[in-house]
Amino acid sequence: MRLLRDLSVSTATAGFVAVLVGFTSTVAVVFAAAQAFEATPAQTTSWVWAIAVGCGSLSVALSLWRRVPVMIAWSTPGAAVLASAASGAGFTMGEAAGAFVVCSIAIALVGFSGLFERLMQVVPLGLAAALLAGALTRFALDGFVSAQAEPLLVVGMLAAYLAGRRVAPRYAMVGVLVSGVLLAVMGGDLHAEDLRWSLARPVWLAPTFSLSAVVSLAVPLFVVTMAGQNLPGVAAIRTAGYEVPLSKVIGATGAAGVLLAPFGGYALNLAAITAAICLGPEAHEDPDRRYSAAVVNGVLYMALGIFAGAVTGLLAAFPAALVRALAALALVGTITANLAAALADERSREPAILCFLVTLSGVTLAQIGSAFWGAVAGVVALAVGRGLPVRRPTG
Repeated sequence: MRLLRDLSVSTATAGFVAVLVGFTSTVAVVFAAAQAFEATPAQTTSWVWAIAVGCGSLSVALSLWRRVPVMIAWSTPGAAVLASAASGAGFTMGEAAGAFVVCSIAIALVGFSGLFERLMQVVPLGLAAALLAGALTRFALDGFVSAQAEPLLVVGMLAAYLAGRRVAPRYAMVGVLVSGVLLAVMGGDLHAEDLRWSLARPVWLAPTFSLSAVVSLAVPLFVVTMAGQNLPGVAAIRTAGYEVPLSKVIGATGAAGVLLAPFGGYALNLAAITAAICLGPEAHEDPDRRYSAAVVNGVLYMALGIFAGAVTGLLAAFPAALVRALAALALVGTITANLAAALADERSREPAILCFLVTLSGVTLAQIGSAFWGAVAGVVALAVGRGLPVRRPTG
């Protein structure tokens, strides 16, 4: 079987790190959204089951289909928007499920119609690279900032990374992961005893449809998912040099979302930050074998969904500094490659820098994240600058 031949320690590690980073750093937002709708513990567990199983199964299927690392995630900014919109609004769980259905249908239509892919073809590669570099850099900064709270842990992981890059670059992240866990154990920061393994039970939430829920929940959820998640997700795939049928992939996330919405699957989309971990050379030096990292990622996500009842204990097991530092170091190569791509074309260099800076800023306007506004800034700057002389460095 080709998958077994292409699987390696480095790809398996990349898949695990991507799950660790993606799950532990964002699932708390999903809990906040569920609580805003006054979900019961069983309903909250069902939400986690739906999005984890949905992301995992789609990642495995799409990656095996194209032999390309295609990773699906849930909409983290979407969960934040839901938590904000639902707070004190009195929406029922049925209305929430109905809004999820409407949002997923819209995603499927925009995907299968080819509209989203046509829009993406307008965005130059340099701007896409700058957009992704800004999003990844902002995320990676948290890893190094965490050294203030856990200096020995973070500095030790950095030392392991540098040593690994010098001695065995392909397995550098394996060493970082092992060293991080060992340092956390020695420091008494790893609490595996908090884990409680139990199978998740999906809970049916009969969808009901109301205009207020569609306007307040479905519309903003759709906008932030497409602009804040799928846009940088496409950028991650494109700048890594892979070609995928975007229309079918985006459409598939919408179709899966429709099926999972009655169980709490509010929105699925292309992964960006965690995808970069599996798309880069740290996953494997051979680009044709990196899809196996996405398959491992998907299988682990499905396992987490099945055991969604243990999420709280899993979150408590790993110290936050370990996860953040692990993500930051795993993204160094991808950030470097994207910055180089963003600055490669002199004609689009300045718009790319503006796109990078706005995305890096983390600004949120009209409940839409900085990835979208970074793209807007870059495209506007590119359009305004066409025909103007290229600015030359002085001094």
